[in-house]
Amino acid sequence: MIKLEHVSKAYSAGIPALNDVSLNIEEGEFVFIVGDSGSGKSTLIKLLLKELEPTDGTITINGRKLNKIKRRQIPKFRRNIGVVFQDFRLLKDRNIYDNVAFAQKVIGESNRSVKKNVPLMLSLVGLAAKYRSYPKQLSGGEQQRVAIARALINKPKILLADEPTGNLDNNNAWEIMKLMEEINNNGTTVVVVTHNMEIVKAMNKRVITMQQGVVVEDSGESFGNGLESTGDYRDED
Repeated sequence: MIKLEHVSKAYSAGIPALNDVSLNIEEGEFVFIVGDSGSGKSTLIKLLLKELEPTDGTITINGRKLNKIKRRQIPKFRRNIGVVFQDFRLLKDRNIYDNVAFAQKVIGESNRSVKKNVPLMLSLVGLAAKYRSYPKQLSGGEQQRVAIARALINKPKILLADEPTGNLDNNNAWEIMKLMEEINNNGTTVVVVTHNMEIVKAMNKRVITMQQGVVVEDSGESFGNGLESTGDYRDED
């Protein structure tokens, strides 16, 4: 599903943000990517979205080599990747329904399809009753649920989540991670970038650890015995 072969990325200063990274993420996996600030996690996400180009190496997603994708093809390529950010990135002047519907309209879905799909997706994330609400009327956890609904509405094969619990309290962080696991159980490949080891240790998933632009550990080992509703998460910077 996702393959990096000897990928490096250097910015203008010449210091590599990623240095000879190789890894495989299989279809249907749930993977955490962890590491301190500056370890290369955000650069990796931007490379997977083709927001950046690698200095060296090859990235393949869904069988397509990203260096073969032309600029005009990028929007279509990204339809198979849902993205969730720490700061939600919702349209503040539109209600929840319209925020999710926007993702369908930009790819040319018919109004009939939008009216069918959006309520189903809002129901999936537990917000069917709040479709008329605006982002400012929702809690942080609810706003992140809207962001997840928007990311999933076009049925992507991959969901990338960049610090999805960074702005949430403990309880909301727990609820979002349960939702991520449910999404993964339905077949979507999920990649979560986080610095929150409390969350990572509460789940039984593969963990890739990065440090100074390199993968220092790809454990594939279990942490704990699955999700534990301890309410003990801390999202510390």
